[in-house]
Amino acid sequence: MRFMVVCLLATAAMTSIAQESGSGLRNLPGTAPDWVVPRTEHGHPDLQGTWFFGSRTPWQRPAGLAGQRTFSQEEVAQREQAMRERLERQDAPLNPDRGAPESGARIGQEADDAFLAHWQEPRLVPVNDEFLTSVIVNPPDGRLPGREGFRDLVDRQRASGLGATDGPEGQPLSGRCLMFGAAVPSLTPIMMNPNLQIVQTRDYVMIMTEMIHDARIVRLNGGHHEPVVARWMGDSIGHWEGDTLVVHSIGFRPDQSSSRSLPMSEDFELVERYTRVSDSEIQYAFTVSDPQAYDRPFSGVRTLLKNGPEARIYEFACHEGNYSLSGILAGARREQVERELRSEP
Repeated sequence: MRFMVVCLLATAAMTSIAQESGSGLRNLPGTAPDWVVPRTEHGHPDLQGTWFFGSRTPWQRPAGLAGQRTFSQEEVAQREQAMRERLERQDAPLNPDRGAPESGARIGQEADDAFLAHWQEPRLVPVNDEFLTSVIVNPPDGRLPGREGFRDLVDRQRASGLGATDGPEGQPLSGRCLMFGAAVPSLTPIMMNPNLQIVQTRDYVMIMTEMIHDARIVRLNGGHHEPVVARWMGDSIGHWEGDTLVVHSIGFRPDQSSSRSLPMSEDFELVERYTRVSDSEIQYAFTVSDPQAYDRPFSGVRTLLKNGPEARIYEFACHEGNYSLSGILAGARREQVERELRSEP
């Protein structure tokens, strides 16, 4: 019953998006009137290949754009110009004669920001011929409908006294090389290597993201959720509604919560919709339900772009977990011992 309710919410949200934009989901930009959906040997729409899921569109609508659902062409041009200027500054060489940072100052990734693949094309990608001001489209204000007083697992751990260097549990999952991104890695747009690969068979769809090589296995053909044992990225089953792949996921681990982008509890529930709309685009829509974290379900939509035929998912090597984490904890223990020695009479 709960699955049916969430699917109905997702369908209603997508219908609303199509109605508000004045066109149906099959009439998206880049879709020629005579375009035919490519299909696999099993007759399903072919979603296979490598896709770019990054986005320059804000996850939530910025406070300064309250009530504004879309950007005008002039605003798009201004924002893209600002992006280009930032990338030029980022690419400029650092002053070799600069002084050392002050003691205790934050040292960022200024010297290797571009190397870390934080570079993305300085352009906004439209959805249904519109340049949205936020990925989240429902509620209409484009903001997460957070429930007042909710504290996720990370917040509760911090409140209990767990510090960043008390143990590995005090570090984020990405630093421990366990997960990258919130809940489902491709749900929220990220800046670092936002590429994924889709592989299909008759009974399964595999979605693998480049960062940490997280592979989701979606079971098709009327499968049922396994007994809920919390797992990374939840338990996913899917079915086809016409030419749209609908994926329903539950059973997430609450430590996948991201206080900055997507707070969540163990009741987090996700419905995703993948619709191939052209040779180069998939329309990706989602609805999230989490009664602990949010007052009501919320939905979002964006466009996945096909990478070129030469594109590959690169091998992932997570040196943070291999080297940095042990160094951080060893340094903290050494500092702790030195403090205790200084305090002895």
